[in-house]
Amino acid sequence: MLLFFPDPSWASVNRGTFICDECCSVHRSLGRHISQVRHLKHTPWPPTLLQMVETLYNNGANSIWEHSLLDPASIMSGRRKANPQDKVHPNKAEFIRAKYQMLAFVHRLPCRDDDSVTAKDLSKQLHSSVRTGNLETCLRLLSLGAQANFFHPEKGNTPLHVASKAGQILQAELLAVYGADPGTQDSSGKTPVDYARQGGHHELAERLVEIQYELTDRLAFYLCGRKPDHKNGQHFIIPQMADSSLDLSELAKAAKKKLQSLSNHLFEELAMDVYDEVDRRETDAVWLATQNHSTLVTETTVVPFLPVNPEYSSTRNQGRQKLARFNAHEFATLVIDILSDAKRRQQGSPLSGSKDNVELILKTISNQHSVESQDNDQPDYDSVASDEDTDLEATASKANRQKIGRSALVTSSSSLPSFPSTLSWSRDESTRRASRLEKQNSTPESDYDNTPNDTDPDDTGSSRKGRQRSMVWQGDGSVPDTAEPHTAPSPILPSTEDVIRKTEQITKNIQELLRAAQENKHDSYIPCSERIHVAVTEMAALFPKKPKSDTVRTSLRLLTSSAYRLQSECKKTLPGDPGPPTDIQLVTQQVIQCAYDIAKAAKQLVTITTKENNN
Repeated sequence: MLLFFPDPSWASVNRGTFICDECCSVHRSLGRHISQVRHLKHTPWPPTLLQMVETLYNNGANSIWEHSLLDPASIMSGRRKANPQDKVHPNKAEFIRAKYQMLAFVHRLPCRDDDSVTAKDLSKQLHSSVRTGNLETCLRLLSLGAQANFFHPEKGNTPLHVASKAGQILQAELLAVYGADPGTQDSSGKTPVDYARQGGHHELAERLVEIQYELTDRLAFYLCGRKPDHKNGQHFIIPQMADSSLDLSELAKAAKKKLQSLSNHLFEELAMDVYDEVDRRETDAVWLATQNHSTLVTETTVVPFLPVNPEYSSTRNQGRQKLARFNAHEFATLVIDILSDAKRRQQGSPLSGSKDNVELILKTISNQHSVESQDNDQPDYDSVASDEDTDLEATASKANRQKIGRSALVTSSSSLPSFPSTLSWSRDESTRRASRLEKQNSTPESDYDNTPNDTDPDDTGSSRKGRQRSMVWQGDGSVPDTAEPHTAPSPILPSTEDVIRKTEQITKNIQELLRAAQENKHDSYIPCSERIHVAVTEMAALFPKKPKSDTVRTSLRLLTSSAYRLQSECKKTLPGDPGPPTDIQLVTQQVIQCAYDIAKAAKQLVTITTKENNN
């Protein structure tokens, strides 16, 4: 365990370690394919998952990741752990990357000519080990390249089948974290769930079902704070937007139609990417609520978009990162559309006249963003050479229906653990054969750039940039786009100290709001949002009416429009409003995301002004 302060607040689930706030900021920047981070108090935990992490930690799982550092020879070579007094950047950050991303200190097996043989041997050892309770042995095998979904050719089953037969629920948790599929059938057609029930391990069987639907459960819980009742056969919850205007727009209808036309493989990738974005947003909200607000302003600790996963294509990584641009309402609409279509695919409901048209989707996305300026926190996207094959015949077949398992949703390297996610609809095998093509086509954003009713979807401002203008805080003269059309752009920026001072005020007010959300003090929402409103107004007033910098304009637009939406969401908690009853859990989630958008925009402005004033 890498701890520089006592009483760790976070855990890295797939590494079996507890981590402090400083280390957590680095872990999160690595991405969930490297470290799956959860807060110990402010994140809901399945009891057996937390027990699995605690068991690994207590049994010395950290020594797996620091194996070579325990060798006295490593001291002679100059290699050492980072010390508590070292700076986070670069000292501690470089050590954490070497330890978990590069696996620089993991025990290495002797080199062999055929790595696949080595992986097969390790997987067979894993297959035998999971029948016992020795978690650290299995984690060590997984760290060396054993495959959690390995199908034993002689035994005719997977490690999860073995663990389920033996009733080893913590082993099942570990295997699931590394991508094991509870829906995989053995040579006799039985799943791990079947064997758990057959052996009387009812808690394990119920947990395996939860794992199988974890992706859609997590998306539903993110919006409405509820999960399906799997025991009684309910496997999906489709939350309803409190304001359905976005769902009725022509743009939203077109986007939903495109989503429905995706092949199963592409739809899975989109759902997985949205799952990662949900995790990033939820973890950022916890992070904002638990950190010192001055530290948040002065240090780069927020993860502004999904980190690059080298297992994915450049196109997919770009699409994943652009999900961060969705505001709270747009992202909620995307999540609901995914849940609705996941249920449709699970039930095998056909779409009349549906065919895959990924190339058109990508073209639409490209056109919509071609006029967009890069935000300060957006990556410099690589240009991806087009190697697309226009023959997408793989999407037509509906024959050979079968349940897909988690093996379809994980990375190819066991050293890059997958996030837990399972979809259970049918997949045609020809889609698998087209996976390389489809990975290049899985850019899941901007089809869901939905607009409110007061915006004409056919307006020339159909790009996100134009739509954001329509959502700007009306009546706030400090918003750049509301300046007189003949006002000349001004390059003048306020002092860094003034921007930092106002940002600290905004952050402090946001933390009060997030604490109220965590404690279910819904009557505090409106007073908190009003204080944030005042602080945002004062922050925006520091800047010229029409800043010359595109990034400043974009950040101010995000700041003010998010504050406007925050007030609108908080007002929904007032009693006695006409219309359907308010889903307070959905409102709370929208409030949290609006607050996060405000904090992100304020931090962008700090970064921009600091950079410009230092030049």
